Amino acid sequence: MTQNPDPIESASHADADLADVRDLADVPAIEVISRAAVMLMSSAAEKLGLSDPEPANSPHLDLDEARRLITALAGLVTASVEYLGPHAGPIREGLQALQRAFRETSAHPDEPGKGPGEKYTGPVY
Repeated sequence: MTQNPDPIESASHADADLADVRDLADVPAIEVISRAAVMLMSSAAEKLGLSDPEPANSPHLDLDEARRLITALAGLVTASVEYLGPHAGPIREGLQALQRAFRETSAHPDEPGKGPGEKYTGPVY
């Protein structure tokens, strides 16, 4: 037989969940955008095998997934570049590095301007 949950304990869990939501509301938009960009960059690097000593043999190598992540990152960066301030340069450089790594990793590289995210950023060589 199961017991009814303690109403005081349930209320405290609900308050804790609400506090988490309030905390997120206090985070500045630029920080949310920057965190999202860093997460997309990190994930794309993993999917390109860049965390492995031998990227070509990485068990995480998945170019289809990397393409999606790089394109999403390019869209985010392009749409929010005016808000990124001093973070814009390093994030753009990271994006371009991922785009170049994607081209180098591909068995059949896309033409310049056709690679992941390049419809948003322009060609990357």
